[in-house]
Amino acid sequence: MSNLLTSLAAEAVFTITLNRPDIHNAFDDKLIAELTQTLHTAAQNPDVRVVVLTGTGKSFSAGADLNWMRRMAAYTEEENYHDAMALGELMVTLNRLPKPTIARVNGAAYGGGVGLIACCDIAIGVSEAQFALSEVKLGLIPAVISPYVVAAIGEKQSRRYFLTGERFSAAEAMALGLLNEVVSAEQLDMAVNRVAAVLLEAGPVAQAEAKDLITSVAHRPVTDSLIADTAERIAHVRISPEGQEGLAAFLDKRKPNWTRCSKKS
Repeated sequence: MSNLLTSLAAEAVFTITLNRPDIHNAFDDKLIAELTQTLHTAAQNPDVRVVVLTGTGKSFSAGADLNWMRRMAAYTEEENYHDAMALGELMVTLNRLPKPTIARVNGAAYGGGVGLIACCDIAIGVSEAQFALSEVKLGLIPAVISPYVVAAIGEKQSRRYFLTGERFSAAEAMALGLLNEVVSAEQLDMAVNRVAAVLLEAGPVAQAEAKDLITSVAHRPVTDSLIADTAERIAHVRISPEGQEGLAAFLDKRKPNWTRCSKKS
């Protein structure tokens, strides 16, 4: 049985499904490598406009596989470093993917599973989902996922949940900023499809540029250098083929060509 299931819908929505339901979609080094490669492939595929990440069964992802953790316990510090760097590559690949990403949170997410959600642009979860950053209960820390989780829920809330390891609900996850929307299980697909449809209305190059813009301006002071950088970015985008098409379509009161292309895909 494959660790991952993938499908590309006619609307250019690429769904990646973690497929280890018997262990709540926990991941090991093999799944990490496979998921990282799948994301790289999706990033290079012009037929993919939106990436959806989800899980089979009742859980989104329980984080690290226990058997993998047993193996890691016997590793040297150097071996642990290289192992952790593989997870780091997965997280940064997902976080920087030049296409919109949606976490379809079909159930519980713990540890690294929370990290995957934090790396996605938009996260929609079912109301019964539970979450935890429980590493401290094992004498560990959520190190590799921390930049993304702290960015999602903030430093103060990270202090609580990193230190207590306590579980929190989907409603709390939305209040914290980890989830954008909470729906019933019956409404999950409809909610994900609705957001994906809205994403397909935007220019794909502009979306990639917008994601890079957020990374570049976040937590930076507003200096002359930053102002110049943002001015250069919009000047570049305005004269780009997509920018010209978007402005022309708006002035001509018609749909831009990427909308028509996405419907034909």
